[in-house]
Amino acid sequence: MKRHDLAASHAIWVFAALYFACYVPYSGLTKALSKGLHPDAPVGVAGATLLPVATATSLVVMLLFLTAMGWWRFATHREVLGVSLPVPTRWTGLSGLCTAAILTTTTLAYTFDGVSIVFVMLLMRGGVLILAPVVDALTGRRTRWFSWVGLGLSFAALLVAFAEQGGYALTLACGVDIAVYLLAYLVRLRFMSRLAKSEDTDVTRRYFVEEQLVAVPSTMVLLVLAAIWGQGEAMAQVREGFTTFLDSGLVAEAALIGAFSQGTGIFGTLVFLDKRENTFSVPVNRSASILAGVVASLLLALLFEEPLPSLHQLGGAGLVIAAVVALSLGPMAQARWKAAAAG
Repeated sequence: MKRHDLAASHAIWVFAALYFACYVPYSGLTKALSKGLHPDAPVGVAGATLLPVATATSLVVMLLFLTAMGWWRFATHREVLGVSLPVPTRWTGLSGLCTAAILTTTTLAYTFDGVSIVFVMLLMRGGVLILAPVVDALTGRRTRWFSWVGLGLSFAALLVAFAEQGGYALTLACGVDIAVYLLAYLVRLRFMSRLAKSEDTDVTRRYFVEEQLVAVPSTMVLLVLAAIWGQGEAMAQVREGFTTFLDSGLVAEAALIGAFSQGTGIFGTLVFLDKRENTFSVPVNRSASILAGVVASLLLALLFEEPLPSLHQLGGAGLVIAAVVALSLGPMAQARWKAAAAG
């Protein structure tokens, strides 16, 4: 294996580590604010109220990241009034809308009462794990043996978590949130597989930039429209996020949620965009977030005397670790077998 090929194959693990590093504070802080664990939020903050500040911060982080990386040049450009501007195509635009739905439903998922971080994370991540081989089959990608092993171990982690008595106590709102999340991922993974998972890094970066151009800005626009409309409890909570919440003393914490949320969006997407099959890249991404959820839950238990993750949830996390080992060692083992057979 050539040096640059080796570096490319290991990049996914660097992105997964950065994704994990962002996900721990993102999920933990969101849960702490929504449950009233934060000293300045004794009654808790509604998830929809957190979204305006968090999304505005995500938008700033996205713009700074693309500028610092110099990736604007990879996007499709069109001349508007004599100025060349980066613009999405029809398909990257649709993928960006799916990403916006994923970002919003993920943040809301950690604010529902009676559902732990680890359990809702296993539920949402497990659904995407199931989608991975389906999308590979639909797009004609070959799935290798270690990808199936990693998928199987990750799926076993879900079965262990669901085996816990009372694990199905989900509210209707939480169930709808998860359904929207999974539908958005199904569409997004199909677009990625056909348009972005390529040997040509320029093609991959173009997709990444154009999707980012739509994802967070469209979320911000929808929040503004919801606040203006203001009908119903959810929209009223969004309006509060633009108004009274700004005097709550919790703006910095909500901004941190947005910054770390965008970090998970950036590095999680880069994991998904790895050129290998979805049945490989999706378990890598999902495993990192599940482990982050366990760590976040342990930190909440340590800092705020919250309940520890159950044995079922910890057992599921252990199977996730086994999946990570299989996915990391499998390609090396296969490369050695091929080298031995060729020799």
